[in-house]
Amino acid sequence: MKKIILLGTGGGPRIWAARSQPSSALIVNDDIYIIDTGDGVCNQLAKANLDPLKIKCIFITHNHSDHMADLGTLLLRTWQSGHKGIIKCFGPKPLNKMISSYCEYMSWDINLRTENENRPYFKTVFNINEITEEKIIYRDEKVKVECITVPHGEAVPSYAYKFYIDNKEVVFSGDTSKSEKIIKFSNGVDYLVHEVLNLEGVDDIINRTYPGNKEFRKHIIDGHTSTKELGILATKANVKNLVLNHLVPTGSPKYDLDKIWLKELAINFDGNVIVGKDLLEINL
Repeated sequence: MKKIILLGTGGGPRIWAARSQPSSALIVNDDIYIIDTGDGVCNQLAKANLDPLKIKCIFITHNHSDHMADLGTLLLRTWQSGHKGIIKCFGPKPLNKMISSYCEYMSWDINLRTENENRPYFKTVFNINEITEEKIIYRDEKVKVECITVPHGEAVPSYAYKFYIDNKEVVFSGDTSKSEKIIKFSNGVDYLVHEVLNLEGVDDIINRTYPGNKEFRKHIIDGHTSTKELGILATKANVKNLVLNHLVPTGSPKYDLDKIWLKELAINFDGNVIVGKDLLEINL
């Protein structure tokens, strides 16, 4: 069994009901590999009927809160569910410091459960690996994982990940603006799971959050990939399947509609497009 489950597909830190924050699960036989851990990832795992004890690795694309706010919570609740480790975690600096701070924040609960419930020490069930260069960062008997840096405004570094699974290749873009680098990295892949921004919907975000905030508007546009740009990217990369993820704006009754996303993508890409939805399963 090999499949992708989109646990959360909403883009951005704002609170909404329409989509959960970004997280995906790659399932290869009995192992689960998690990509990003936005708010609510634990509940999404449960809704997807995924066993937390089978989580083998976690990969964080970058340290914006909507992509990693629940990393500590996922590790803690997985430990509390009986996972005995090791869960290997990969991501940019200062991931070690962030998880150490989380352990301190939850130390009352962690210490009490360790001392009174005969649990293993929390820190023994995971290790943190800070990525410092573009390379193959992980391999086991089922997958190989390569990373590159991608441009995401001031969020440096930000990573994209490529998973090699038997004869399949899957790329998770993370948050990124369009670049030749991601085109080359995604060349010919079976599935490109890529963020997407509807430019006409940006003002909808601004008006609902910080009306008149020009800096916020510039940040959104400069750091992400528009539908038209993504169509060009997917065509140049000759991807076999394009999966839309981290949809911006999320939950807009005017812009977050399948027909809108597909219409915009069709301008520059005539391949297969899958509009991401929370808990969508994609068989590889």
